[in-house]
Amino acid sequence: MTAAHQQLPFGTLLRVENRDNGRSTELTVTDRGPFAKDRILDVSRAGARALDMIGPGTARVRITILKAGGDIVSARGGCVDVQVGSYRDRESAETERDRARRSGFPARVERNGRVYRVLVGPFTEEREAESAIEAFEGFPRRCSM
Repeated sequence: MTAAHQQLPFGTLLRVENRDNGRSTELTVTDRGPFAKDRILDVSRAGARALDMIGPGTARVRITILKAGGDIVSARGGCVDVQVGSYRDRESAETERDRARRSGFPARVERNGRVYRVLVGPFTEEREAESAIEAFEGFPRRCSM
């Protein structure tokens, strides 16, 4: 079972949980995408079946990186942010940002349309990025600085 993500290295193993029904499965990143606005992951038909999302076609999911598929930092040109949350209301995003800061990580909130994303970083060292990914169950993104 496979997935497409715009930035995660090929070979990255993910646990994907459908937040609406609690079903989860493991998927491997093998392709780039999705290219639809406000989507972060495309899953194969087998993955969609395992997550019970064939009918609706989309679902709210929680993504956990189980095994990185390569050097995350160098794969993104030497700089990554780690997305640790995505919220519809600014107050929740700011609460998560403050939690990250109390943990000793640089963090900020970015607005993208109606969504507030909490980003930790930027990181230029692989070890630091991996630490943030593990601490917050986040995923890496190309730096936006």
